[in-house]
Amino acid sequence: MANNGKVAFIGLGVMGYPMAGHLMARGYDITVYNRTAATAEAWVAEHKGSSAATPRQAAEGAAFVFCCVGNDDDLRAVVLGDDGAFAGMRTGATLIDHTTTSADVARELAEIGQGRGLGFLDAPVSGGQAGAEGGQLTIMVGGAAALFDAARPAMDCYGKAVTLMGPCGAGQLTKMVNQICIAGLVQGLAEGMNFAARAGLDGYLVLDVISKGAAQSWQMENRGATMLRGEFEFGFAVDWMRKDLGICLDEANRNGARLPGTALVDQFYKTVQARGGARFDTSSLMLLLAKD
Repeated sequence: MANNGKVAFIGLGVMGYPMAGHLMARGYDITVYNRTAATAEAWVAEHKGSSAATPRQAAEGAAFVFCCVGNDDDLRAVVLGDDGAFAGMRTGATLIDHTTTSADVARELAEIGQGRGLGFLDAPVSGGQAGAEGGQLTIMVGGAAALFDAARPAMDCYGKAVTLMGPCGAGQLTKMVNQICIAGLVQGLAEGMNFAARAGLDGYLVLDVISKGAAQSWQMENRGATMLRGEFEFGFAVDWMRKDLGICLDEANRNGARLPGTALVDQFYKTVQARGGARFDTSSLMLLLAKD
């Protein structure tokens, strides 16, 4: 199956659209599905390939079916049911889910898939839209080693670091750690930049200096200057970050982990939403520190 060049990609949002494009550029025979058909038509016009009217039709004959949708319910909607991907996949095919979801739904779909002779990998990604467009995503994967080994060449088309983290669900749990760390970093960066401004410092010069030391981070390199300019109309939306942090907090309630900082930042994002910033990017925490 791994040598079969036919694949499907379900979900052509800001991440899935370029990811599917990388697969096409590497020679895969790809069929796409998107809930908004016009987006799928635009993708085909740009990249060739073909589109299908349902996930089931897209998945027919594919060795690998990739998904990148919104949340647990969205994933179930495109995978299960008469028109879902599982209904169209043949025995031995593998579904690779790049959505950020709960570990529970990953395990649920893996079990259902196994009962139908299908493989399943949970493979959430980090790196944002820029990483997807540049083919430089970090991909954290949960599932069987044999399935991972077979699917890795395809994921290498858009991933710079593709790592098997453990059994099914481990990919999603690793993504939770990623989001927990990002939440704290963004809040710290917002507080630091606000402090610099109130102290009368040149914020851009501060960034240039401290980014060469122990404070350096991806968030600092990519969001520090835009914070200072008050630009929050790009990147990963607050709505999606709250979805992700909710998953983290639910999992922590089950496993007993204490996440006081994450819970606090989640409430800060709730305030951003209430002030009309639901579609602002996550660095909009800076807005809560501005003078009234």
